[in-house]
Amino acid sequence: MTRLQPRTLGELKASGYGGRTVKEEMRANLVRKLSAGEQLFPGIEGYDESVIPKIVNALLARHDFILLGLRGQAKSRILRQLTNLLDDEIPVLAGSEVNDDPIQPISKAGRTLVQESGDEAPVTWIHRDHRFVEKLATPDVTIADIIGDVDPIKAARGGHILADELTIHFGLLPRANRGIFAMNELPDLAGKIQVGLFNILQEGDVQVKGYPVRLPLDVMLVFTANPEDYTARGKIITPLKDRIGAEIRTHYPEAIEIGMEITRQEAWTARDGVCVEIPDFVAETVERLAFLAREDKRIDQRSGVSQRMPITVTESIVSNAERRALQVDEDRAVPRIGDLYAALPAITGKIELEYEGELHGADKIARELIRAAAERTFQDRAGDADVEEIVEYFEQGGALQVGEDAAASACVQGFAIIPGLLQLVESVGLAPKTTSLGLRTAACELVLEALVAEKRISRSDKGGYGRARHGGPPGAGFKFDSLGS
Repeated sequence: MTRLQPRTLGELKASGYGGRTVKEEMRANLVRKLSAGEQLFPGIEGYDESVIPKIVNALLARHDFILLGLRGQAKSRILRQLTNLLDDEIPVLAGSEVNDDPIQPISKAGRTLVQESGDEAPVTWIHRDHRFVEKLATPDVTIADIIGDVDPIKAARGGHILADELTIHFGLLPRANRGIFAMNELPDLAGKIQVGLFNILQEGDVQVKGYPVRLPLDVMLVFTANPEDYTARGKIITPLKDRIGAEIRTHYPEAIEIGMEITRQEAWTARDGVCVEIPDFVAETVERLAFLAREDKRIDQRSGVSQRMPITVTESIVSNAERRALQVDEDRAVPRIGDLYAALPAITGKIELEYEGELHGADKIARELIRAAAERTFQDRAGDADVEEIVEYFEQGGALQVGEDAAASACVQGFAIIPGLLQLVESVGLAPKTTSLGLRTAACELVLEALVAEKRISRSDKGGYGRARHGGPPGAGFKFDSLGS
């Protein structure tokens, strides 16, 4: 039989309830999870040996902490998962704006309720998901938003003087009492607001409209920031920085396999009405695209290249393959290397360029990254393959025009005229003969794009392949339209 939760202060006392601080609560639950071998941050990949151990140490030490990292490094997701370390539910005084502990209320309204009602003071229970308060720091955030402000309407309705604590409309931080308060992009918060943060957390008092108010809050405080902002612009005031217990740096995936796993986990690829098959070498090419962008000197590395890039690129190439499959009546949507060019908007929108990059243009840089990524993927999987027969075909004047919307059957028919191409993708395991036509098409495009990157053949913006020295395909050769005819 399920035991009913106490609904009054007297019942709560009789149950043997003993309050503890939120940091003690999180530490106890963390110790239990560690002892049981439970996963602490499900869905967070690549941080098991770098970031997560440092977060665990900070929590065990009952420290507030800040996550420093470029955009798209799962900082906010980590903070939101901290609620898993809170108790399922905790008791609060009914109607309390600041989650007053029934045993030790901190607000005047809470203390008054206990004084007047005694053990009959009503108690309610709040779920851990309601104990997380998140705020994006922007220059226009005010002390009233974070701490609170005098509410003249409360004063008038209650007959209180403005100096009375009962006239305060509490801000986000007091409302996070007995929970977690997360501040994203901390350096963008005005200095005077940062003063309010460390003052109320360390000294437990604050002035609202010139009136001193004592609020000993019980809060786990966590922040995020871009390291460029944090160290170069220096907008975190020294006293607040000194009070943050741990500074933990996040990072982008350090291995292609980890990046692919993150993208596979986050990208929306399951589409209604059509089966989607993403070749593993296409997924690898997409991920290498992001890795190469993070090394390119023409791209502003201080801004970073978010992990959202390969995620949105994957979704874009799946959408292009889905559209093609619907148009040519194929039952399977298979993204190809050529679909990466259709995903250019998802690439150029995710990079900030240096001066040299601005001279080249985002579109040109993105195309070069696609070809370089295809070349790296091909070399990783079939670097020793003999491609001379394929190159010779183009050097002797052969050409091939690959239509973006052409059916896979037409593509394979076209690739068959290039000596050794289909045999190559079969022999190196990219696309055995038993695989789908879509997969074989994608594999052939990988080989051709790799040869373009090595400047052994050329590619036009419309998907035409030809000999390298011409910068585009000659007039003769095999061509097929979007219907595959």
